[in-house]
Formats: sequence, C-alpha cells, structure tokens
Amino acid sequence: MSTKSPECFTTNPQARCLRVEISATKSVLLPFDQFAFAELASEDKEQKLRLVFATHEILISGHALRRIEVAMQVMELSFVMALPAKYQPLIAENQPKIREIVVTENKPGDSQTKAALN
Repeated sequence: MSTKSPECFTTNPQARCLRVEISATKSVLLPFDQFAFAELASEDKEQKLRLVFATHEILISGHALRRIEVAMQVMELSFVMALPAKYQPLIAENQPKIREIVVTENKPGDSQTKAALN
C-alpha cells in the first residue's frame, strides 16, 4: 500500500509542453512556446488559475494554486489533472488541490469577434 499522497500536478525542468488531463480518456498537450499568460484570482475560499495559450485556454479551479502558477512561470509545469473528490481529503492543506479543469479551444475568429463586441 502506497503512503504517498495523490498529486494533481507534476513538474519537470526538461518539459517542452504542458499535458492537461481533461478526463481519463482525453488529454491535450500544449507547447510552452504558445503560452501567452497566466492569471491567478482568489474568490472566497477557492482560487482560479487561467492559463492562456495560442490555441487553448485552461481554467483551473481549486486551492493553493500558487505553486502551480510558479511552476508555469519557470516553464517546469508538465502535467495537471483534477483530483477526484474522494482523494482531496488526503492532500495536506497547503498543497495544491485541483477541483476542476475547463479547457476551451480558441477559434480563429474569436478575438476579432470579442474585440468587435467591446
């Protein structure tokens, strides 16, 4: 029996892309050279980390997400996944807990459409 607590992210200094596990059967790889920016916001007891790439936007909801943001800043974040609810109590309070990940594909005309609406 493993005593290691489950993790919802991994880092690797050799990583060239971020692997986002959307579900047990679907994932997406996003190259770091297409990374545009990140934004971390706190809402009540939950945090939201937004990662924007040229082709996709990733919205991560959870707790203690600062370490994940820093790993992305130094381009060492290699993997993220939402932690199933049954495993969340096993994570220490100060460790990142990803509750949900939403991946949105950027369509070619989206930025022009958004700009026209503003």
